[in-house]
Amino acid sequence: MADKTDAEVIIGGKVYTLCGYESEEYLQKVANHINNRLNEFNAMEGFRRSSIDMQNVLMQINLADDYFKAKKQLKSLEEDMEAKEKELYDLKHELVTTQIKMENLDKNLKSVKEELSTKEKKIVQLETQLKHK
Repeated sequence: MADKTDAEVIIGGKVYTLCGYESEEYLQKVANHINNRLNEFNAMEGFRRSSIDMQNVLMQINLADDYFKAKKQLKSLEEDMEAKEKELYDLKHELVTTQIKMENLDKNLKSVKEELSTKEKKIVQLETQLKHK
């Protein structure tokens, strides 16, 4: 298992120590995301006039909203990927079927050419016999 990482981060102007099994860069990225969201909300007059408790609840709601939207997008992408995999499987199957048909046509063509060659030889042989009669 990976080592536990402690990282000091700044969120909303305050220093916090985040602990986890992710890298320090990842923990900083999480803090940066929260700070970006805080900056977006602080740009809104109504948010700034709300109580700290209300601001915290609004942040939590929005972060949960981000999570559920990302989860929905992931599900959609997974469904798209499954559909593409099925389409790829179908195309590969069609390719194999077409290759088998082509091989069979090649065999038939070879057989017909051999038959034609044999008949042409027979014609030449018959013409030769006719000339000598």
